[in-house]
Amino acid sequence: MTATARIVALAATALLVAASCGGTTTTASPTPAITATATPTVTPTRLIVGAIHVGSIKDAGYNQAHHDGLVAMTQKVPGVKLLEAENVPEGPDVERVMENMIQQGATLIFPQSFGYMDFALNVATKHPEVKFEHPAGYKLADNFGTYWAASDKLNYALGVAAGKMTKTGKIAFVGAMPIPQIIATINAYHLGARSVNPTVETRVVFTGTWSDPAKEAAATNAVIDQGAGVVAMLVDSPITVVQTAEKRGAYSIGYHSKAVAEFAPNGWISGVNFDWGDYFAQLATAVINGTWKAQNYVGELDTNMANLAPFGASVPTDVRSLVSGTVDNFKSGKLASPYVGPVYDQQGTLRIKEGEVPSAAFGNTVDWFAQGIVGQTK
Repeated sequence: MTATARIVALAATALLVAASCGGTTTTASPTPAITATATPTVTPTRLIVGAIHVGSIKDAGYNQAHHDGLVAMTQKVPGVKLLEAENVPEGPDVERVMENMIQQGATLIFPQSFGYMDFALNVATKHPEVKFEHPAGYKLADNFGTYWAASDKLNYALGVAAGKMTKTGKIAFVGAMPIPQIIATINAYHLGARSVNPTVETRVVFTGTWSDPAKEAAATNAVIDQGAGVVAMLVDSPITVVQTAEKRGAYSIGYHSKAVAEFAPNGWISGVNFDWGDYFAQLATAVINGTWKAQNYVGELDTNMANLAPFGASVPTDVRSLVSGTVDNFKSGKLASPYVGPVYDQQGTLRIKEGEVPSAAFGNTVDWFAQGIVGQTK
């Protein structure tokens, strides 16, 4: 995966709130705010964890999924104190936020945005005693690991739903940026749709930013105007896309958090839901026990780090069974990969040979769209 910076035009907030387990509210200084969440005072603090979010933890998407996982971690591992900062842009200032957390005693840091990667590595070099866990990154150091989940298999299954439910023969995908991870996700979604609807066409629009409701609404309207009957997305907050699709009478498929389903009660199909709590708890326990080791970890479907969000009321029983069966086939190994060949690109060039299964590096390097996708990767 290339180290493309994630540009977010959200200013850092100044809010410090104690978690529901009991605490006081005070004013943070300096900004951006760091939210302190601790286990009950009767339990001695064994670990201080810092987490930096690029957006709001109430976005029903990327940031909320990570926040929910962190809160679950504090509930699963006694003695963990959590420091969180929201709305921190991807730029040099994020290093100051991490340094601030380290000064407060944090020895495990989650820089939870792709564009934080190099800045976090700079801080990691200065603090070898502190452990870092970065989402969907590809670099590694002695005290810097990465994590993600095998969500492309779910995107393939959701493509099956899209292929079955579109009434126009067209579906769509609104992406933030044309980085390899998102390109791979779109290919998986499209190939899943074509497995049940061989002539389906997928329209793709990139917004160029992880969070811009105006651009997301415009992109969603554009693909629906072009005939798309189902719209999926990979942006930080999926709220705008599903709401816009709902207003236009189109179906929608979410990403990051099942919480977004409430914004599209009629057109919601399902989505990718990330459940990070158990894995974050494992990481926290390993740091406490001194057994933590840096690795590039991708959780398979049996870890439940990524799972299908509940189906919407409009999804027929046969489609639910087909989608769930596809997921089961990935879990059992009956389906080896979303990208089993033959796979041709937009120009008709054979990219993955018949029966070939691409390596794990595919998602970090792919820069082409599969045949039948309308859109540009650059």
